[in-house]
Amino acid sequence: MPKAGARCRRRAAWLVLLIGVVGAHGCVTDTVMAGLGAFEIDGSVPARIEVAYVRQMALSAPPPTAMRAAPELTVATTLPARRRPPMPAPPPASAPASAPASAPASASAPEVAGSTPAAPSAPSMDPADKATATPTMASKVEASSPTTTAGEPAPAATRSPDNAFVWPASTRMTYGLTGNYRGEVSGSAQVEWIRSGSNYQVHVDFVVGPAFAPLITQRSSSDGEITAVGLAPRRYDQDTKYLTQSRPRQTIVFDAGHVVLSNGDVQPALPGLQDTASQFVQLAYVFGTRSEMLRIGGSVDIPLALPKKVAVWTYDVVEQQMLDTPFGPIAGIHLKPRRNEQKAGTLSVEMWMAPQLRYLPVRMRFEQDANTFVDLLISRPPEIQ
Repeated sequence: MPKAGARCRRRAAWLVLLIGVVGAHGCVTDTVMAGLGAFEIDGSVPARIEVAYVRQMALSAPPPTAMRAAPELTVATTLPARRRPPMPAPPPASAPASAPASAPASASAPEVAGSTPAAPSAPSMDPADKATATPTMASKVEASSPTTTAGEPAPAATRSPDNAFVWPASTRMTYGLTGNYRGEVSGSAQVEWIRSGSNYQVHVDFVVGPAFAPLITQRSSSDGEITAVGLAPRRYDQDTKYLTQSRPRQTIVFDAGHVVLSNGDVQPALPGLQDTASQFVQLAYVFGTRSEMLRIGGSVDIPLALPKKVAVWTYDVVEQQMLDTPFGPIAGIHLKPRRNEQKAGTLSVEMWMAPQLRYLPVRMRFEQDANTFVDLLISRPPEIQ
């Protein structure tokens, strides 16, 4: 009996200890959740703007330098205007004035042989955009090509009334996905640029594996405002699901002068700060207004708010490649991040921007290391509103 009583006392002691441990963990959990509740300014994701895509984006003519190996790349979006055949020499000064009937023909001539060619036209856009677009944009690239932070106002020399940027209509781009994640994988991806007045949304969706049983699905969404110097994000959300398990949502909130990261850190907001979804369209804006940034051998800086830090990423303009897409070859200008400036294992993205498609990305490669990556290649023409 004494032994039985001792066993009962030991069991009671263990039970009390177990209850104490569970209670302590419960208090810690409540404290952590309360802290997360205080950080989460607004737990609801902004409502997705619904858009009907009714037509395809037309390809503009490739740049004249598209296949030319040169240290500099002059970006134009259409071929120069056709030249008219040489016109007859004007009559001597003493001759009578020309007949009135000939005046309209001379006035309507698009260009006289030997004169300066017309500047290339602005990037291809839908008819709705043309109503507010400026007819032409400067085609001459400045002699110097300094590294400029994406989001800062363009220098006066490259931002004139004649090359005003017109944001593309809402656009959906679809990609085929290949890569490696514990073995070869395939799937699909989609990037949506949606605009509604001065508001915008960018959605980047991945599906790794078959659509009926994906290994990984991820949606990244940026919601913000269109400003005179590009995109100004207000909020970024990322949801990731592995088979049947979901990771906690990562949210970044942008505010005046600072940004709240997904780990709760508050960091100062750098000028032109973007998130990992908005950067694709922000770069299209930068290249659409400052084509000299696309010179081979140059670089462009873009400040990014990541889930745990704010950093300036530098993309080098390394080459131009002809990409073989299902709807024909497209010239893509290859931007490569400087990985040596980032920690090992940091996710990075290489981009191939297409001047023929409003400088939107036609190929993207997301890489964590040599054995973990996905490669996206556009699979059909972009759809627009």
